Amino acid sequence: MGSVMSGLQIEKLSMRFDLPNGSSVQALKDVSIDLKAGELLSVLGPSGCGKTTLLNIVAGFLAPTDGRIVLNGHTVKGPAAERGMVFQQGALFEWMSVRENVGFGPSMKGMPKAEKKKIVDHLLDVVGLQDFKEKAVYELSGGMQQRVALARCLANEPDVILMDEPLGALDALTREKMQGLVLKLWKETGKTIILITHSVEEALLLGERLIVMAPRPGRIHTEYRLPFAEMGVGQDLREVKKHPTFGQTREEILGMIWDMEEEIMGRTEDA
Repeated sequence: MGSVMSGLQIEKLSMRFDLPNGSSVQALKDVSIDLKAGELLSVLGPSGCGKTTLLNIVAGFLAPTDGRIVLNGHTVKGPAAERGMVFQQGALFEWMSVRENVGFGPSMKGMPKAEKKKIVDHLLDVVGLQDFKEKAVYELSGGMQQRVALARCLANEPDVILMDEPLGALDALTREKMQGLVLKLWKETGKTIILITHSVEEALLLGERLIVMAPRPGRIHTEYRLPFAEMGVGQDLREVKKHPTFGQTREEILGMIWDMEEEIMGRTEDA
């Protein structure tokens, strides 16, 4: 491997949605991001800044109006197994067992049973669900369901993992545990990860790189390179949050987003 073009390039991406009444919404404008293989990027921004639209274009669910996505040297034309998605609600097969859910991708690929069992067992170990593998998904808590969703995504061996608010529905304690798990998986698998979140704290903890987007048309407002994801691998995340720079950066970003939200509210009231 090791080609010059490994990693993910988002090149001058724009997205315009044409509405039935003849008007249009510019959801993204000229967004460019160059991610090296194995980088962890978190994306923040006020509502309506095009975060999910960006992720859906990288996933191949939407075709952009302008620009392109290049992964490992080839242009993305639609969904493919090299890009795995983890949604806010796991999007799992509720009636299937944990083991069947995680093995779904390998089964679809026609992987031999013994090989599939090995991969599934390994991933269940990694996400701490070995004891629950015969349970049906609907019997599990939200946090456990998200562990299944992560393992199922990894079973497809994607190069890039896309996460849309993957921990947003969890209670605070479970969420913190899952943040630790995401960092562990990132370090151990070397995957490139793009994570969208509404939580400034989560974006700081999980983003080696953090992008704050500005609203309509959605574009990159500010980018940070942060030490906290590295610091958080295998460490109590509460300790990381005590770091003086953590608090300063959090306040700075919160202020930035509040200003944008106020501006949006102002625009809406003027309209």
